[in-house]
Amino acid sequence: MSVCDLAGRKALVTGGAKGLGAGMATALAAAGAAVMIGDVLEDEGRATAESIGKSGVETGFVQLDVTDDGNWERAVAAAVEQLGGLDLLVNNAGIEISSLVVDIDPADVRRMCDVNILGVALGLKHGLRAMRPGGAAGAGGAIVNVSSVAATIPFPGIAGYSATKSAVDRLTRVAAQESGKLGYGVRVNCVYPGLVATEMGLGLAADMERLGLWPSADAAVADVIGLTPLGRLGEVADIADTVVFLASDAARFVTGIGLPVDGGMGM
Repeated sequence: MSVCDLAGRKALVTGGAKGLGAGMATALAAAGAAVMIGDVLEDEGRATAESIGKSGVETGFVQLDVTDDGNWERAVAAAVEQLGGLDLLVNNAGIEISSLVVDIDPADVRRMCDVNILGVALGLKHGLRAMRPGGAAGAGGAIVNVSSVAATIPFPGIAGYSATKSAVDRLTRVAAQESGKLGYGVRVNCVYPGLVATEMGLGLAADMERLGLWPSADAAVADVIGLTPLGRLGEVADIADTVVFLASDAARFVTGIGLPVDGGMGM
């Protein structure tokens, strides 16, 4: 049996309807976990859950606005009830709004803070409550938060996003400390994905042209590849497989870290 085997585990993935989140949910299911998709995108979320379910694993969808405390409470309760427990949580939901520092819109920064910081904080709150001894699931587990290479390098045009993803790293480490000291039995880690050619990633490249930072989106992508020692963009599977590792017993003595999955771009 592989040490990354997740048979019998129960997972909730936020922002799991499409992009990186859908890839992570699919990879967790392929490793044997039952998976609940949490997202504000109901049609896409249900379609992703249905697609994953064709492999024979138990799946489901729950409407989840990660910025809402009550939504989190209901989503975690639904996951525990439908899957029969909860021992894996992936806080993946996030948004990116590009802007030069001199043109920052307070509403855009507040929105990123709500989704990227508060959303993760509430996920940690309700995930730890459910997984700790005496919780609704109560068997411990693992939480993986999704930060970004933007938390480790000064890339232009994304100051607000970089700030929020840096906060995800700090939330991760404090939660890991508290979980360990209070005996929750929950490991908490995060990943720093590099640029991946998802809808969000390609949109960011287009924004670099719009902001006048690069002559074209293709030029921006080429420069990112040039900054990456492994010489390519990331793929969804690169990030998803790392999440499976951190969720698994292969990472049983790993907590409180930020793991770059960026081809070396942020070294």
